Amino acid sequence: MAYQTLRQEYLNMPPVTRAYTTACVITTLAVQLELASPFQLYFNPILILKGQVWRLLTTFMFFGTFGFNFLFNMIFTYRYCRMLEEASFRSRTSDFVMMFLFGGVCMIAIGFFVNLLFLGQAFTIMLVYIWSRRNPFVRMNFFGLINIQVPYLPWVLLAFSILLGNAVYIDLMGIVVGHVYYFIEDVFPNQRGGFKILRTPSILKTIFDNHADDPDYVPLPEDRPGGFDWGHNRQNDNPPPAAPQPPQ
Repeated sequence: MAYQTLRQEYLNMPPVTRAYTTACVITTLAVQLELASPFQLYFNPILILKGQVWRLLTTFMFFGTFGFNFLFNMIFTYRYCRMLEEASFRSRTSDFVMMFLFGGVCMIAIGFFVNLLFLGQAFTIMLVYIWSRRNPFVRMNFFGLINIQVPYLPWVLLAFSILLGNAVYIDLMGIVVGHVYYFIEDVFPNQRGGFKILRTPSILKTIFDNHADDPDYVPLPEDRPGGFDWGHNRQNDNPPPAAPQPPQ
């Protein structure tokens, strides 16, 4: 029964979130089983230029061996990646992929000048930052400790990361890249004289946006206000009365 529930939950995940979180888990599992080594995965500009181009991807997929740090990062990656894909980017999978590419390219460009090994944590913070800026009026409880306004969440995570002994500049890089994306997508185009800078290539739209919306889609609880029976067809609650029959 538990297997069926997990399987159904996995299949209900939107495609980009499912692909990314699966890649992260498989990569970490491969390291845990000693099928791969972190030394084969980390970001190394010299080795990349020598042909080990897979490091451009694996640097975003490894969060350390199984433990609290891995679980913490995966929970936030899954949660905010899914909420972005199902809300802000619903029916715009190609734009969501473009956001992934933009964030990844920016972080890789920074990584060529800064000594960074793995960029997955910075990528997670970028996702959290973009979601928080697009939901500025939401309040949340952080692990039962404090109630915060969502735009402060990336900074709370930064402080929490410091307590865990992680490098501060990794989270800061995620915040900076997330803010750059938020500015060029949500702020600058709405200013006087502004225009859309980041445009999704037509090839991505052809690959990812050639499907119809799912009529059975129900958003996560975080994306639907209370007091309304979301996903329920109210038209079926009160069917129209039958037409009167003529007397026999």
